[in-house]
Amino acid sequence: MNVRDLRKRVPYQIQRDVLDELSVDQVAEKSDFKISTKEKLRDAVRCTGPRFKSCFLSFVPLLTWLPRYPFRENAIGDLISGISVGIMHLPQGMAYALLAAVPPVFGLYSSFYPILIYFIFGTSKHISVGTYAVMSVMIGSVTERLAPDSDFMIPGNDTNSTTLDIIGRDAERVKIAATVTFLSGIFQLLLGLVRFGFVVTYLSEPLVRAYTTAAAIHVIVSQLKYSFGISPQRYSGPLSLIYTVIEICALLGKTNIGTLVVSIVTILGLVAAKELSALAARKIPVPIPVELITVTTKHNCSIIIHLQVQILICISSSHLSLQAPVAPAVSLLGSMVGDAFALAVVGYGIAISLGRIFALKYAYKVDSNQELIALGLSNAIGGLFNCFAISCSMSRSMVQVSTGGKSQVAGAISAVVILVILLKIGELFEELPKAVLAAIIYVNLHGMMKQFGDICSLWRTNKVDMVVWVMTMILTVLLNPDLGLAASIAFSILTVVFRTQLPKYSILGQVPGTDIYRPVEDYHQEIPGIMIFRSSATLYFANAEMYIDALYEKTGVDVAKLLSHKKKLEAKRLRKEKKAAKKAKKEAKKRAKEAADKAAKPELSHAEANGDVNKLSVKESKDVATVEVGPDPDSTLPQAIILDLSPVNFLDTVGVKTLRNIYKDYGEAGVQVYLCGCQRGVVESMEKGDFFNEKVTKSILFSSVHDAVLYSQQGNSKEVQYILISHRHTYQRFPNLNKTYVECWWPRQYFETSMHE
Repeated sequence: MNVRDLRKRVPYQIQRDVLDELSVDQVAEKSDFKISTKEKLRDAVRCTGPRFKSCFLSFVPLLTWLPRYPFRENAIGDLISGISVGIMHLPQGMAYALLAAVPPVFGLYSSFYPILIYFIFGTSKHISVGTYAVMSVMIGSVTERLAPDSDFMIPGNDTNSTTLDIIGRDAERVKIAATVTFLSGIFQLLLGLVRFGFVVTYLSEPLVRAYTTAAAIHVIVSQLKYSFGISPQRYSGPLSLIYTVIEICALLGKTNIGTLVVSIVTILGLVAAKELSALAARKIPVPIPVELITVTTKHNCSIIIHLQVQILICISSSHLSLQAPVAPAVSLLGSMVGDAFALAVVGYGIAISLGRIFALKYAYKVDSNQELIALGLSNAIGGLFNCFAISCSMSRSMVQVSTGGKSQVAGAISAVVILVILLKIGELFEELPKAVLAAIIYVNLHGMMKQFGDICSLWRTNKVDMVVWVMTMILTVLLNPDLGLAASIAFSILTVVFRTQLPKYSILGQVPGTDIYRPVEDYHQEIPGIMIFRSSATLYFANAEMYIDALYEKTGVDVAKLLSHKKKLEAKRLRKEKKAAKKAKKEAKKRAKEAADKAAKPELSHAEANGDVNKLSVKESKDVATVEVGPDPDSTLPQAIILDLSPVNFLDTVGVKTLRNIYKDYGEAGVQVYLCGCQRGVVESMEKGDFFNEKVTKSILFSSVHDAVLYSQQGNSKEVQYILISHRHTYQRFPNLNKTYVECWWPRQYFETSMHE
């Protein structure tokens, strides 16, 4: 026996009258009371003691969770995790500062001030905020565009010689980076205050992953000049990446061999050390700080001496202290609005995506709007201290979780580690090869490069998402991260529009013995005389015309042609009737004249005259009767068409007009149209769009397909019940039957009723 047959069938019975929308409103005693917008606004701005306390605590989450912090359970894990992540902040902060085109020490500042702000206002317990490669390369594109090297060339002693004012250039770029960071923080703060956190919903996971992969390609290309020891020209705007790669290939003949050797050795050493650290992760609770070992090892000095590798002053003695806040350059704000908004959206999207992953895994809630506020304050206040924009790093977050971090305390401890480095041991990192920092960036981006595997997995699961992934990467690579993000979001939204324009249309049939309706192409159970039409998408201006075309095609009834043919037949009937009327009138006059002549004859009796007149009347009536000719009713037309609108979640004016035209046209063709499954918002849109009137009422609306089908099958009689029809009603509906079988649709039974009872 089949397993399906062995499955226990649960009885499911219901007995009620078939209800249209008006009947449902009466039975449910629908209330027309609505709260006015003024009352809603007044209630929203009303400030009470409990509400003020709740708002203040939600704005500063630290005051909520810190008093209940489980010190014994979390302290050790947060301490070890904070130290481990703080050690990672050091090399990553300095390396990512290169991407932002600012001195490396400002990467350490960006790993200190914003983290403390997020510790106070953030709601995610496990993400590690700080410098991030994608954000850094976006900052770098702004700083290099607004402060190019060509603006800081100083004439030398010789006539044709010039030197680069590195100090002046770096100072200007730091000011630009801090200003755009401050502006992006203001954007994030404003979006959070107006509860605009849902903006991240437009950043789908395939889009974010493809975007970070493309941004990683920009990062790698920007660091190739440090690995090869060359100085290519800087390009900006669309296709700048392609031009840069072409020029780097042209300059490969001028490669500094010493720089290339240092880069290759560092990459191989970092990869090998990370693999060994991963193998020993079960035995060693704390990950090996391979990046820190790389930047502090003394053997770099011998390589530099013998190979003449380009040196970078990472932390000068003048920077070994905390700086006072500096006001942003207001004059530059107008030239970086678009860049700042892109930074705000990308930084928030990456942070909230990763935060939700950890929140789902460890069963707590992340407030999306509060995260916007936290990141906005971190960037805005950080910009005052010459920091550049921060976000969340996957690698640091994974280390924070794997080493036992359970709360935001781990982030605060990592900030303390950076503070100690800045004030006490910064001299160890005063000079570093740029090739070493570039190698650290390459190795930290290997996780993003693995995201190319998404193409194969998306091809198997969802090809539309795969197209979004590929197009996002291509657009971001070709148009740069700022324009690429806007173009990618636009393309992603267009895919949604295209999918609503290409829905699946189907005719539904009833599964025998149930109130379940499925497409007839799968179940082959059509209902005679009734067509149930459903679209898988909502009905609005973009697909309204296709909805009508699909309805005509699926039902086999082209109303336009039918009405045109009907009008032609009506015109033909009127012409024949007019012609016959004229002919009858002539015949009547002729016979009347003949009758008058006969009456004038004396031998004609009065009875015979009356007999002739009666025959004339009968003849005239017969002639008129033969005129009324016309086509027989079309038996191929369905009795009723039911539109299942359950997938429709909104209606615009075009959608309402489309439904009105469908109802009118099919009604003129003699086919009744019913609507079912309408949501409340859809009904309200129909009311506002003047769909209903004295002739078209809510009686054509039904809550379910089954209600509409039963109503149609019983000839529009409302004395219909789901399970059992009364004897008297059965006799009235089927007077010619001796016995009536009434089907109960679950479980399938038949009740026999005799007409003699």
